[in-house]
Amino acid sequence: MTGELRIVGTAHVSEKSIQEVREAIGEFSPDVVAVELDNARYAAIKKQARDPSVKEVLEARNFTQLLVQWILAYLQRRIGLDMGVEPGAEMKAAIFAAEERRIPVALVDRDIGITLRRFWKSLTLFEKAKMLYALALSMASVDSEEIDVEELKKQDMVTLAMEEFRKFSPNGARALIDERDAYIAHNLVALKKQHPRVLAVLGAGHVKGVSAFLDAPETIPPIDTLVTDLKSRPWGLIFGFAVTVLFVLLLLALYFSGVGMEVLLMALVYWVLVHGVLTAAFTLAARGHPLSALTGFGVSWFTALNPLIAAGWFAAIVEARIRKPAPADFRKIFEAESFSAMMQVPLFRVVMVAALANLGSTLGTILYFMFIFPFLGIDPGLLITQGFSNMGSFLVSLLP
Repeated sequence: MTGELRIVGTAHVSEKSIQEVREAIGEFSPDVVAVELDNARYAAIKKQARDPSVKEVLEARNFTQLLVQWILAYLQRRIGLDMGVEPGAEMKAAIFAAEERRIPVALVDRDIGITLRRFWKSLTLFEKAKMLYALALSMASVDSEEIDVEELKKQDMVTLAMEEFRKFSPNGARALIDERDAYIAHNLVALKKQHPRVLAVLGAGHVKGVSAFLDAPETIPPIDTLVTDLKSRPWGLIFGFAVTVLFVLLLLALYFSGVGMEVLLMALVYWVLVHGVLTAAFTLAARGHPLSALTGFGVSWFTALNPLIAAGWFAAIVEARIRKPAPADFRKIFEAESFSAMMQVPLFRVVMVAALANLGSTLGTILYFMFIFPFLGIDPGLLITQGFSNMGSFLVSLLP
């Protein structure tokens, strides 16, 4: 026996959506109310969430991913403030209205941690760069734009927005939208088998995708494929090992080319200075403490050669000792009403320092290999051919 399902499409920062949810529950009298939440977000709404410790944040080292999560949450909250509505208020209204009528509440969305990990790991390096750039632009413009939320709820506008996001980041759209549509549909199918009347409260952006899966349940992917963590692409390790190999080959080519020890020493000095200066500069740009910048300067030349460690982690440890972030900082970050207010929170500053210090170190590696030969004032073609030729001759001479 399959029950009746009604879906209410909402905007997460809309006063009208709150009223629509309450009216739908009163009119439909569902046996269960399904909401687009997972356990973590439900606990946050019910004020039962446990924030991770600062030590856990530092040990996880996923600083850029964490920044993206915080900034996305801030943008949604900022739009909600402009509308006079707390983000997720319609889900809260659905929960409270159901509880008042003693109606069970079902959480049908995928765990936010799994979603964010699959989202970040699915992005290509180019998509990550585009997303960070777009987030920076959004942070700068969110306060100045007029947004008609009710207009955004219209199906054609939602479809247009989804299509634009797919063009911008097809892999990200799959993890944030398509996979969650399938996960939600899977849970709704199960609820329909258990209850005569099911009311689902979903964001308008998921209504079309979820409905398509419900119309053809056989197309819903197995649940295991939606909840397992994606294998990380080893591009970071590959890049790190490639940098180490290139640097060693460069030094060997310089040594065997006969350009002299002075040039060889200058190549080493430039390696230290380019990485150190950029890491320190980006640390200061994140409003990091001078000691954090000095730490980044001191370790960046070495961490750039070791793919298993990063300069930003060391800078973040020093920043954390100076700023002394507390567990309450998580709440302050999510309650901040401006980016400047977020920057006043010690934990946000620590994570910002870590992310930007890593960015500075990576940029240092790229610029070093792009400009090292002009720095040294030598012909790269001649250096490489002569250096490797002499190196080969030297290795041959070592053979018995």
